Amino acid sequence: MAADFGHLADAVAALEGSGTERLHVDVMDGVFVPNFTFGTDTVRALRRVTDLPLELHLMIVEPERHLETFASAGADAITVHYEVSPHLHRSLTAIREFDCRSGVAINPSTPASSLDDVLEMCDLALVMTINPGFGGQRLIPRMLSKVERVRAEVERQGLATDVEVDGGVDAGNARACVDAGANVLVAGTAVFGHADGPAAGGQAVLAAAAGTPSDGR
Repeated sequence: MAADFGHLADAVAALEGSGTERLHVDVMDGVFVPNFTFGTDTVRALRRVTDLPLELHLMIVEPERHLETFASAGADAITVHYEVSPHLHRSLTAIREFDCRSGVAINPSTPASSLDDVLEMCDLALVMTINPGFGGQRLIPRMLSKVERVRAEVERQGLATDVEVDGGVDAGNARACVDAGANVLVAGTAVFGHADGPAAGGQAVLAAAAGTPSDGR
């Protein structure tokens, strides 16, 4: 979402080989969140220009209606929101049946305990550290305690579920996210808004997460 929509292929090319492990694609419908972004055509276009895994974050109502379409467009992982998924277990099962990694996201006002009964069906659990819908927001510090709670439950259940943080992640707070238990960090503005370009932005966040900030911090 933070990239230049007119030069997505260039942004992707810049991230290839930079240490970036996957591309997080924000799909917004203007209903669940107050913004519009990518659809299936964009996903297909991205699939043609990169071998990096495409992780789709569906910030849309009735996501279960579109799972097969996004999987067919080239998604490697699909994350749906707890808040709009009344049959969440069924949706997560369907995502895996479409040969994608399954994920569930929770907003800042949703308790971490909401995930307890579906974690075994999740390849990733995403904690939103901002209110979704717009980039450039600052991470809400209180959300890191929620990350800790999710990580503790993943370990209690003996699962390999990724714990992901999305929202306001940058070189200044990346290590705190890792210390709270996240092993996947989604960074937008910190990467695509970096003065030296996306690759330098991504490397700065990765270095900070590892505890060794780079000169591009």
